[in-house]
Amino acid sequence: MEDTRVEERTVPTDSGDHERFSHYVPKAKLMDAMVNGTPVIALCGKVWIPSRDPKKYPVCPSCKEIWETMRGGQEGDE
Repeated sequence: MEDTRVEERTVPTDSGDHERFSHYVPKAKLMDAMVNGTPVIALCGKVWIPSRDPKKYPVCPSCKEIWETMRGGQEGDE
């Protein structure tokens, strides 16, 4: 009888609508990713290696909606 192995991998992508936005990720994870070049996962599920200034792009609507739900809709807590 043969065993079947399943390999799961997180692969960063640079395509799709997610590239038009800046995304919310935990600050500690972001700092590690910027220093070590490791992928991060945004609140909306996007996986990528941050390499650009997020202030140049609008906030991802999905990330913002999730963040507001988590924070109880408080303004200014970005």
